[in-house]
Amino acid sequence: MIEIERKFLVTSQDFKNEAFKTIRIEQGFLNTHKDRTVRVRLSGNQGFITVKGLSSDNGLSRFEWEKEISKEDAKALLKLCEPGRIEKTRYDVEFNQHVFEVDVFHGDNEGLIIAEVELKKVNEKFNKPHWIGEEVTGNIKYYNSQLSLKPFSTWHHL
Repeated sequence: MIEIERKFLVTSQDFKNEAFKTIRIEQGFLNTHKDRTVRVRLSGNQGFITVKGLSSDNGLSRFEWEKEISKEDAKALLKLCEPGRIEKTRYDVEFNQHVFEVDVFHGDNEGLIIAEVELKKVNEKFNKPHWIGEEVTGNIKYYNSQLSLKPFSTWHHL
């Protein structure tokens, strides 16, 4: 399956009042190779293993395969992951027929808030909520696999 999504920085906390769902996520990576990543995720009480392929040149699309696994299997696989765990709270916000997944990062990525919107086609038009800021689609430093290797706290902030 091909995933098409765009990523944005978030400029305020207003999305929290608009969220219809909130969930805590912990994830690690069994593989962070640029051509493929293998992610293990514990999302609430559900476990998942996900394989993602190389992103398109514009960063808008890439192959994604995901399978639900047990919570116990996810916890066991997280122990095998490369160093650098991602911890975040996800807020799902519906806005004009699209759902924005807003991730508030914790731990070494504290202070970073990213919103993603999945699209059905690359050139699909959509409206942005007022709390959406700079687009970071295709900027690999904002990929979770890269945030696990070089967390936001290590960036040189202005």
